[in-house]
Amino acid sequence: MNFFQAIFLGLVQALTEYLPVSSSAHIRIIGDLMLGSDPGAAFTAIIQIGTELAVILYFRHDIIRILGAWFGSLFGKEGKDFKSRMGAHNPDTQMGWFIILGTMPILIAGLLFKHAIEGSLRNLWITVTVLALFGVLLWVVDARSKQVKTMKEMTWKDALIFGIGQMLALIPGVSRSGGTITFGRAMGYTREAAVRVSFLMAIPAVFGAGILEAVSAVKDVAAGDAGMFPGWGPTIAAAIVAFVVGYVVIIGFLKFVSTFSYKAFAIYRIGLAIVVALLLITGVLSPLEAAAAAWI
Repeated sequence: MNFFQAIFLGLVQALTEYLPVSSSAHIRIIGDLMLGSDPGAAFTAIIQIGTELAVILYFRHDIIRILGAWFGSLFGKEGKDFKSRMGAHNPDTQMGWFIILGTMPILIAGLLFKHAIEGSLRNLWITVTVLALFGVLLWVVDARSKQVKTMKEMTWKDALIFGIGQMLALIPGVSRSGGTITFGRAMGYTREAAVRVSFLMAIPAVFGAGILEAVSAVKDVAAGDAGMFPGWGPTIAAAIVAFVVGYVVIIGFLKFVSTFSYKAFAIYRIGLAIVVALLLITGVLSPLEAAAAAWI
């Protein structure tokens, strides 16, 4: 992977990370078409840090407020009893705990199934299947579910369900935002509320994955086994592109979902699945090459 290819993949990451279309699937597919091989989990996770920095910048006031309330309540500012420390008197404290709870499923599954996530689950036939399946689910759920819940109505159970939706994004093609948004809409959350929860819950999960993969990449580079990793210069440049373009995408996406449904994204997912399936059938793309390499 050269510098300009890395930059292009950073742009792809920015354009797809927040939309329910699966950024990891796009990086996997476009990377294979452009490079002849999967760019790899390490490069993908690191450039995701760029898009998450854009989330932090956009939601900085909410993040500061939630963190301040969470730490304050934890140390007894809202009361010394257990319920007070868990946010019984402060919705922002509760949201902090909800984000932690929603992060646990993807954290646990990511650690338990790390080798499968970086290997066999990157099979493009799996990506095609879940692209289409979750496209249909998003379409049906969004069309049939009511928009009655806001973030203020979130419960511990809802936070866990959001987290399970996010966990499924470990399978390329599901889409982290697509999973959380679909599960959120199924519970009756408004489109905007589901998107905002998706953004906030992504921060610890994606940052954690990016940091772990960055450490792993450093070790691989030192051992001379970096694979398709283009080096730190191109990777950081790609992350910067993902950050700048991603910030613009956040603004546009929030405006979009406040007016329109997710139907267009569902149709896009299904169409992409069909195109990739045809490329696999005709031999233009190889479904197993990256997975096999990752297991070696």
